[in-house]
Amino acid sequence: MNTANTLAFVPSWQDRLGRGLMWLSALGALAAFGSGLASVRTATADTVWLETWRMFGFLVFTGMFVLLALRPRRSAGVWELAFLHKAAMAISALVLVGANEAAMAGAIDAVLAVLIALAYGLTRGWRAWRGGA
Repeated sequence: MNTANTLAFVPSWQDRLGRGLMWLSALGALAAFGSGLASVRTATADTVWLETWRMFGFLVFTGMFVLLALRPRRSAGVWELAFLHKAAMAISALVLVGANEAAMAGAIDAVLAVLIALAYGLTRGWRAWRGGA
């Protein structure tokens, strides 16, 4: 086996585990979308727009995580954007300690950042930039 083939190979257990982490993340985001529906229904006039934006954000992340689970080496930029957002939100929660819900949301986003990074490494998601299958 030459060097190029060795680098291109992804052990099936790593690929399955990485994809599984993204399916788990997608299920979590979908559940958050479901709870967001209730938040929008009970929101006040002052918060309904924010809650609606947040609810659809959960749906967007559900879709992104599904794409990464289905096509880990064909989603150039999606890995990096998802990780950037989750890491930035986790760091923001540390800075905005007094903000309502910051501790819980920040902890969830930190866990998601770790899951995304693990799945990226396991599936060799960076190969998407080379057009790899």
